[in-house]
Amino acid sequence: MKTSGYLRDVNYKEAREEFIQTWGSLGSTWGVNKTMAQIHAYLLSSDELVTTDQMMEDLQISRGNANMNVRTLVDWGLAYKQSKAGERMDYYAADKDVHSFAPKIARERRKRELEPAMRALSRLKGMELEGKEGKSFQKLVKELDDFTSLGDQFLRRYIEGERGWLTKLFMRMLK
Repeated sequence: MKTSGYLRDVNYKEAREEFIQTWGSLGSTWGVNKTMAQIHAYLLSSDELVTTDQMMEDLQISRGNANMNVRTLVDWGLAYKQSKAGERMDYYAADKDVHSFAPKIARERRKRELEPAMRALSRLKGMELEGKEGKSFQKLVKELDDFTSLGDQFLRRYIEGERGWLTKLFMRMLK
C-alpha cells in the first residue's frame, strides 16, 4: 500500500490498538471511564464473542475492573452476554450498529449530565434576586435554561427517534 502525508501502512493489530486507546481517551470526555470505553472499543472491534479472561489479558486490566465495566456496558445496552452450550464461561459482544448504540449513549449522558444541570437551573431560575447583579445573574440562568432545554429536546428526539433521523437532519442542513 503506497501512502503519503500522515497515512501510513499499519496492520490490523496496530490499527485496532489505536482505536481502543483513542476510544478509551474519548470516553472520559463523554462521561464514561477510560476502561469502560476501552472495553466497548475492544468489543466493537471483535468479530468473535469474547470472554472476560480475553479482555483482561488483551487490555491488561484486573478481573474486577473488567467485570464491573462490562456489566455496565450490558446494563446500558451497548453489549450483551451470551453463553455457549457446555461451557461455564460467559461471552460478550457489542451492539455494532451505530444507529442503535449512539442513542443509548446519548440517553445515559442525558441522564447523568443534562438532567442534573436542568434541575439546578430550574431551581436557580425560580429564585427572586434583586439588584443589578441579581438581575444579570437571572438573565444568564434563563439563557442557560433555554439553551439546555433546546439541547434536551434535541436529545430526546434523537434518543426516541427513528433510525437515521439525525443523519437525515444533517444531510438536509448541508444542502
